[in-house]
Amino acid sequence: MRDKKLNFKAVVLDLFDTLVTWDPGKLPVMLWNGREIHSTIPWILPRLETALGTKYSLEAFVTSYTKVYEDINVERERDGIEITCHERFVRTLASLGVDAIEQQSLAEDLTRIHMKGVRDVTSTPARRIAAVNRLAQKYRLGLLSNFDDSKTGWEIIADTGVQDRFEAIIISADLAIRKPNPKIFQRMLEMLDLQPEEVLFVGDTPHHDVVGAKSVGMSAAWIHRPTTNVKQGASAEADLSIFEGLAKPDYVIEDLADLPDILET
Repeated sequence: MRDKKLNFKAVVLDLFDTLVTWDPGKLPVMLWNGREIHSTIPWILPRLETALGTKYSLEAFVTSYTKVYEDINVERERDGIEITCHERFVRTLASLGVDAIEQQSLAEDLTRIHMKGVRDVTSTPARRIAAVNRLAQKYRLGLLSNFDDSKTGWEIIADTGVQDRFEAIIISADLAIRKPNPKIFQRMLEMLDLQPEEVLFVGDTPHHDVVGAKSVGMSAAWIHRPTTNVKQGASAEADLSIFEGLAKPDYVIEDLADLPDILET
């Protein structure tokens, strides 16, 4: 979309659905409210049942967990803060009447089981690894992810095999703030010691990634996938209507693998 090429000094990437792909279709299926959903919940139920004993109720847990999850998402979007997966389980267990002392240790066990499942269905396509290696030949690289568990976030980044290509990495769980909060983008600029106009941010979500980056003066590349972002067959240019009233991306690409060629033209 740019009429003239900008001379960026750094490229900062989002993590999920930008560098790595997670495939919820590989998670176990559970039937809930008359429909099948893919979830890590079947994996955590044995630990939960062992801990709660006769107090265990699948319906009570899933109902409470769903409500807590929805409430946390509202808080996140309203306040631009990160609330960890561990806290999500703590709040769920508290609502079920689990003793305060037991809440913390059980929530940690459930977090680790859940996050192992997330990590197991997350991978890095070879074409994106190649793109990172190409970009690293010309640009300084950063990585900025909304992710609610620090330990697993860092493990997933290490799993990519290209962690050492990034000189600045931020996981929202470590700062307790998340995109599109301008503070998390400003922190990235401080770590890189660069001005906003010297940095291109790359991500797949219009609000968190594009609008967030543009709010501090960064340029932004939006990863547009017709099969997920819009109806199949719709063009990226046509779907820019999603940005009506918002800051628009400077570049539109279908995959991170496309970026090196675009920046070289």
